Amino acid sequence: MKTKYTHSDIAQMDRIKRLHLINSITGVKPANLIGTVSQDGHENLAIFSSVVHLGSNPPFIGFVLRPHFEFRRDTYNNMEHNGYYTINHVPASHTKQAHYTSAKFDEGVSEFERCGFTPEYLNDFPAPFVKESPVKIGLKKVNEIPIPQNGTLFVIGQIELIEVPNWVDEVNGKLNLEKLEIAGISGLNTYYRMQEVGDYPYARVEEVPPFDKSV
Repeated sequence: MKTKYTHSDIAQMDRIKRLHLINSITGVKPANLIGTVSQDGHENLAIFSSVVHLGSNPPFIGFVLRPHFEFRRDTYNNMEHNGYYTINHVPASHTKQAHYTSAKFDEGVSEFERCGFTPEYLNDFPAPFVKESPVKIGLKKVNEIPIPQNGTLFVIGQIELIEVPNWVDEVNGKLNLEKLEIAGISGLNTYYRMQEVGDYPYARVEEVPPFDKSV
């Protein structure tokens, strides 16, 4: 047996059930901590699962901010102040700490300190990285696109700095997220470890192997 939900069913669904269903329906997403600093020097850290690659030349990454009119949006305000922010992969060993950065702390309270992370500044980059993260990305905000249908913002940043462990493959640049012990998120609050299941060559029509649908 399978369950089907129409648009009408979803609209009338219990709010919490709808949140969990729609947030998890897209599968496991990257778990990232975005670090910023306010005009008066307060460091902010918040977890996001909406980070996406937009292109490699120029190197752009985007992420979605929920409606900033709902409550105080420190991440957005801080980016507006100095135009820079960091994206840091969440280690699988630190998912609990990362999860609680989403709590609505009082203004001036640093999620770094409260949730057990260490701010780190690299190459004079004007926003804090997460020392515990194995993959750190420093970005300059280049654009924001309002999505009027739900009041969110799609923020686009240009990569200015990357730090990865020195054992990462320097030949082809691939990051093995399993070896890096990176976490992923499904829904609002379920975390997963990454496991590599395949590494395939660039897909060319003449090289597509025969597939058996019965397998």
